[in-house]
Amino acid sequence: MDGDQAKIGVLGIIGAGRVGLVLAKLARAAGYDVLIAGSGDPARIAGTVEAVAPGAVAGAASVVARDADAVVLALPLPQHRTLPVEALRGKLVIDAMNYWWEVDGLRSDLGDLRTTTSETVQALLTESRVVKAFNHMGYRDLDEEARPAGTPGRKAIAIAGNDARDVARVTRLVDDLGFDPVVVGPLPAGIMLEPGAEAFGADVDAAELRAMLERFPTSQRGIMVARARAREV
Repeated sequence: MDGDQAKIGVLGIIGAGRVGLVLAKLARAAGYDVLIAGSGDPARIAGTVEAVAPGAVAGAASVVARDADAVVLALPLPQHRTLPVEALRGKLVIDAMNYWWEVDGLRSDLGDLRTTTSETVQALLTESRVVKAFNHMGYRDLDEEARPAGTPGRKAIAIAGNDARDVARVTRLVDDLGFDPVVVGPLPAGIMLEPGAEAFGADVDAAELRAMLERFPTSQRGIMVARARAREV
């Protein structure tokens, strides 16, 4: 797939919090058409959206999902069951959500180390194609660190997904938004990007991000994951 084929036409974002707004801002700066949904009446966020990401259009989540070519999920993870499942049917869905146990509480459905939160989202969105990206870097770093391709020390964003064509499209998006893409493997490899892993919160270049990922199996988190999955066998 060449660069033109990989480019997403209309980018939808469900979640108009800090991460969602920053991604809308970056996408508009990169020339993307952007649709963004909050949790209620689109009119409530329209002014903020226009101020932060001029040209982005606020809409209902179902409309954003229907009209976008690919949709970023930037909601608190426990709200994933409110997603417009039917409107997302057949769509590329980019999961930028995280399970924050300090905020979300201890939940066996989200904290099971035998799987990943993105696989949990994929299990809900059975007719969508989920790729994990944009979850491990804080919104301030996303906002401040975007740089043109080729800039020395450009920061990196990791991507995990099962389908090569979808990963290529997300790779193009990451690059366009100002970061070096690092593909870590299929969707289950996203465990290395979740809270508790060294790469979570990483604001580093591609070489250092790859080094963090290589250290995961021998890290405390990696050992915990391996033990949990060994018990499943």
